[in-house]
Amino acid sequence: MLCVEACMLFIKFMIADSPFAKKYCRLCAEVCEWCAQQCQQHDHEHCQACAAACTKCAQECRVHMV
Repeated sequence: MLCVEACMLFIKFMIADSPFAKKYCRLCAEVCEWCAQQCQQHDHEHCQACAAACTKCAQECRVHMV
C-alpha cells in the first residue's frame, strides 16, 4: 500500500507541474524499489507480479528524474 500511495502522490506532483516533482520522483523510485525487493522474497504469483510492476515503475521514475 505504501508503494501505491507514493505513486499516487507523485502523479499529483506531476499534474500540478510541481517544482518538487523531480525530487519526489527520486523518493518514489526508492519506495518502488523497496516494495519490489519485499515482494520478490515471496513465491506467490501476485507477489511476483507486484515486484515486476514496482521495478518497472522505479525504472520509469529514474528516467523522469533527469
